[in-house]
Amino acid sequence: MDSEDDCGFGYDAFRRTCPSHTVLEMLASKWVYLVVCALRKGRLRNGELARKLEGITPKMLTQTLRVLERDGLVRREIFPVIPPRVEYELTELGHNLAGLLTQIRSWAEQHAPDIKDARARAIADGEEDRAA
Repeated sequence: MDSEDDCGFGYDAFRRTCPSHTVLEMLASKWVYLVVCALRKGRLRNGELARKLEGITPKMLTQTLRVLERDGLVRREIFPVIPPRVEYELTELGHNLAGLLTQIRSWAEQHAPDIKDARARAIADGEEDRAA
Protein backbone atom coordinates (compact mmCIF):
# COMPACT_ATOMS: atom_id res chain seq x y z
CA MET A 1 0.00 0.00 0.00
CA ASP A 2 1.25 3.50 -0.80
CA SER A 3 2.13 5.66 2.18
CA GLU A 4 -0.03 8.40 0.61
CA ASP A 5 -3.09 6.16 0.84
CA ASP A 6 -2.35 4.83 4.33
CA CYS A 7 -4.30 6.97 6.75
CA GLY A 8 -2.63 5.35 9.73
CA PHE A 9 -5.93 4.59 11.49
CA GLY A 10 -6.23 0.95 10.48
CA TYR A 11 -8.86 1.67 7.86
CA ASP A 12 -8.48 1.80 4.10
CA ALA A 13 -11.41 3.36 2.24
CA PHE A 14 -10.17 1.84 -1.01
CA ARG A 15 -10.96 -1.65 0.32
CA ARG A 16 -14.48 -2.83 -0.43
CA THR A 17 -15.22 -4.02 3.10
CA CYS A 18 -13.81 -1.02 4.95
CA PRO A 19 -16.21 0.35 7.60
CA SER A 20 -15.24 3.88 6.58
CA HIS A 21 -17.47 3.45 3.50
CA THR A 22 -20.55 4.10 5.64
CA VAL A 23 -19.02 7.40 6.78
CA LEU A 24 -18.21 8.37 3.18
CA GLU A 25 -21.75 7.49 2.08
CA MET A 26 -23.20 9.70 4.82
CA LEU A 27 -20.87 12.56 3.88
CA ALA A 28 -21.82 12.26 0.20
CA SER A 29 -25.27 13.68 0.92
CA LYS A 30 -25.49 17.33 -0.05
CA TRP A 31 -28.00 17.89 2.76
CA VAL A 32 -25.67 16.41 5.39
CA TYR A 33 -23.00 18.69 4.06
CA LEU A 34 -25.19 21.81 4.08
CA VAL A 35 -26.74 21.15 7.51
CA VAL A 36 -23.28 20.74 9.07
CA CYS A 37 -22.10 23.96 7.44
CA ALA A 38 -25.25 25.81 8.52
CA LEU A 39 -24.77 24.75 12.14
CA ARG A 40 -21.12 25.79 12.21
CA LYS A 41 -21.94 29.25 13.56
CA GLY A 42 -24.16 27.98 16.38
CA ARG A 43 -27.47 26.51 17.47
CA LEU A 44 -30.47 26.62 15.17
CA ARG A 45 -34.06 25.52 15.41
CA ASN A 46 -35.63 23.28 12.80
CA GLY A 47 -37.47 26.19 11.16
CA GLU A 48 -34.31 28.30 11.02
CA LEU A 49 -32.48 25.45 9.30
CA ALA A 50 -35.36 24.97 6.85
CA ARG A 51 -35.27 28.66 5.89
CA LYS A 52 -31.48 28.64 5.51
CA LEU A 53 -31.43 25.49 3.36
CA GLU A 54 -33.54 26.47 0.38
CA GLY A 55 -35.14 23.49 -1.30
CA ILE A 56 -34.91 20.99 1.56
CA THR A 57 -38.19 19.26 2.33
CA PRO A 58 -39.32 18.88 5.94
CA LYS A 59 -38.95 15.10 5.61
CA MET A 60 -35.39 15.36 4.27
CA LEU A 61 -34.39 17.83 6.99
CA THR A 62 -35.74 15.50 9.68
CA GLN A 63 -33.96 12.48 8.17
CA THR A 64 -30.69 14.40 7.82
CA LEU A 65 -30.79 15.67 11.40
CA ARG A 66 -31.51 12.14 12.66
CA VAL A 67 -28.53 10.74 10.75
CA LEU A 68 -26.24 13.47 12.05
CA GLU A 69 -27.46 12.95 15.61
CA ARG A 70 -27.06 9.17 15.32
CA ASP A 71 -23.50 9.58 14.05
CA GLY A 72 -22.53 11.93 16.86
CA LEU A 73 -22.13 15.06 14.74
CA VAL A 74 -25.19 16.95 15.96
CA ARG A 75 -26.72 17.33 19.40
CA ARG A 76 -30.45 17.92 19.79
CA GLU A 77 -31.83 19.71 22.81
CA ILE A 78 -35.53 19.71 23.63
CA PHE A 79 -36.84 22.51 25.84
CA PRO A 80 -39.87 21.65 27.98
CA VAL A 81 -42.07 24.55 26.92
CA ILE A 82 -45.35 24.75 25.08
CA PRO A 83 -45.08 24.49 22.17
CA PRO A 84 -41.95 22.34 22.49
CA ARG A 85 -38.76 24.00 21.29
CA VAL A 86 -35.97 21.92 19.75
CA GLU A 87 -32.52 23.24 18.90
CA TYR A 88 -29.65 21.61 17.09
CA GLU A 89 -25.94 22.24 17.44
CA LEU A 90 -22.74 20.60 16.33
CA THR A 91 -20.83 18.37 18.70
CA GLU A 92 -17.04 18.60 18.93
CA LEU A 93 -16.83 15.95 16.22
CA GLY A 94 -19.29 17.94 14.10
CA HIS A 95 -17.22 21.12 14.47
CA ASN A 96 -14.14 19.18 13.41
CA LEU A 97 -15.94 18.05 10.25
CA ALA A 98 -17.44 21.50 9.62
CA GLY A 99 -13.99 23.03 9.21
CA LEU A 100 -13.19 20.62 6.38
CA LEU A 101 -16.58 21.03 4.73
CA THR A 102 -16.32 24.82 4.84
CA GLN A 103 -13.08 24.62 2.89
CA ILE A 104 -14.74 22.40 0.29
CA ARG A 105 -17.73 24.76 0.09
CA SER A 106 -15.41 27.72 -0.46
CA TRP A 107 -13.59 25.82 -3.22
CA ALA A 108 -16.93 24.91 -4.86
CA GLU A 109 -18.16 28.51 -4.74
CA GLN A 110 -14.86 29.84 -6.10
CA HIS A 111 -14.66 27.33 -8.94
CA ALA A 112 -18.36 27.02 -9.87
CA PRO A 113 -17.86 29.28 -12.93
CA ASP A 114 -14.92 27.13 -14.10
CA ILE A 115 -16.97 23.94 -13.76
CA LYS A 116 -19.97 25.55 -15.45
CA ASP A 117 -17.74 26.62 -18.39
CA ALA A 118 -16.19 23.16 -18.65
CA ARG A 119 -19.63 21.57 -18.74
CA ALA A 120 -20.78 23.97 -21.45
CA ARG A 121 -17.67 23.14 -23.51
CA ALA A 122 -18.27 19.42 -23.06
CA ILE A 123 -21.86 19.79 -24.25
CA ALA A 124 -20.74 21.89 -27.24
CA ASP A 125 -17.99 19.39 -28.08
CA GLY A 126 -20.48 16.54 -27.84
CA GLU A 127 -22.83 18.29 -30.26
CA GLU A 128 -19.95 18.86 -32.68
CA ASP A 129 -18.95 15.18 -32.47
CA ARG A 130 -22.51 14.10 -33.26
CA ALA A 131 -22.69 16.46 -36.27
CA ALA A 132 -19.49 15.03 -37.76
